Amino acid sequence: MFEFGNHIRRRREELRQSDRTYSVRQVAARVGVEPSYLSKIERGREAPPSEAKIRALAHELDEDPDALLAMAGKVAGDLQEVIRRRPHLMSQLIREVQSMPDANLRHLVARARQRKN
Repeated sequence: MFEFGNHIRRRREELRQSDRTYSVRQVAARVGVEPSYLSKIERGREAPPSEAKIRALAHELDEDPDALLAMAGKVAGDLQEVIRRRPHLMSQLIREVQSMPDANLRHLVARARQRKN
């Protein structure tokens, strides 16, 4: 969980260099959490927040919500539903692609999108 908090802190501080509204206090207010809670998350002293709060942080910090959820050890609710509908196939798919090079994965995703449309 330290990776999640550390990433949040680094990204917030990066944004703060050009925009002072990215203080812990101001980001916490915009996300809807207490500044002390956000500070504890950033220092790895508190577990990552709920999916909704992680999505709000992602929006606030211009980050990919799925990536932040993964760093937090969580899976988005909509993806959980996809997995629940076909658990055997989804687990097989994830295991098969886990060591696939990124270029091959991108190709696979592109092909899936083409077939969908």
